[in-house]
This record gives sequence, structure tokens and C-alpha cells, in this order.
Amino acid sequence: MKKILLCCAAGMSTSMLVQRMNTEATKRDIEVDIQAVPAAEFEQRIQDADVVLLGPQVKYELARFSAIAQPFGKPVAVIDMMDYGMLRGDKVLDKALALIA
Repeated sequence: MKKILLCCAAGMSTSMLVQRMNTEATKRDIEVDIQAVPAAEFEQRIQDADVVLLGPQVKYELARFSAIAQPFGKPVAVIDMMDYGMLRGDKVLDKALALIA
């Protein structure tokens, strides 16, 4: 099972995106565990994740989070602003899976 962690400012704005991603994963018969957390929880959660996607509102954390994740071999990327705003769960899931592969 792939573990995808979405980080945003408070962990709430991504909850709808998580639902859309889960729906898409179910359609594709892909087993995933997708969680949305506040950026403040990143360091406690990085070891359990296969990939971390940042909401556009916390993209300023990309360099710092990437440096923290690097020793664990975990990719960190920013969700495209249009995909985030339009709740394109399929596109965000594709991005996460591509980073894991």
C-alpha cells in the first residue's frame, strides 16, 4: 500500500482533495493511504509516508521539507495550483504515484 501525505497550512483545506484522490484510487483499484495534515506535523509523519505533496499555500517550505525528507529517501513536491484549486484528485494522484515509482 502506498502512503501519500498531503501537507497544507492547517490540514483541513486538503481534506476534499483527499476524498477525490481516494475516489480515483478506488476506480483504478489502487491501494493507497492518503492523509492530510498540517505542515507543522511534517517532521513527525515523514518516516511513515512514501511521498509528500505540499499544498500551494505552503510551497515556501519545499526546500526545508525536502532537506528533512532526503535522508529517508522520501520525495517532496508541490501540488499544481490549478489541480489543487479545481480538486483534480486524478491529476494529484498521478503526480504522487509518479514520484513514488
